Amino acid sequence: MPRALKLGLMSAALVGFGVLWGSAQTPDKPASPFARQTVDFGIVCSNAEKSIAFYKDVLGCTQLEGFDAPGEFATDIGLTDGLAFHVDVMTLGSDESATKIKLMSFPTSPGARVDQRFIHSSYGIRYLTLFVTDLNASVAKAEAAGAKPISKGAVPLPAGFPDGVGLATFRDPDGNFIELVGPLKK
Repeated sequence: MPRALKLGLMSAALVGFGVLWGSAQTPDKPASPFARQTVDFGIVCSNAEKSIAFYKDVLGCTQLEGFDAPGEFATDIGLTDGLAFHVDVMTLGSDESATKIKLMSFPTSPGARVDQRFIHSSYGIRYLTLFVTDLNASVAKAEAAGAKPISKGAVPLPAGFPDGVGLATFRDPDGNFIELVGPLKK
């Protein structure tokens, strides 16, 4: 197994199991400086409608109300050179602190694709890991919605990881890697 893939699997599993089972703060640990203990992601997409359909229909995210970022504001915060943009917000749950995936579109200035053949092909954030309650059901739902896994289906994690847990990898419409990790239920 390639080292990069093994490291990715290990980090995904470690983070996931920490999230799934939680970790209680002890009195000797200082309080976290973070207001939320989830991370929101922004993904620039080439076709907002295709991306929304993928995140809703394939992955099961919920679409929230989106918003526009005016050009001057986007420049002031260092994100664009004056271009305004729209953000469609997808969420992983109904809790107010649930992770949000922000799909950003720039209709007047399409971006350039990076090499996404493998996670080691380009630097930067390479994939999102979504933890699911039933990996086989999630893969079946994704396939029914027309998505094809790039992994060999739901693959059990290797020795040394918890038994009965697997991983399946998909690509969104712009080629971003999406990992689904969860129990392999029948």
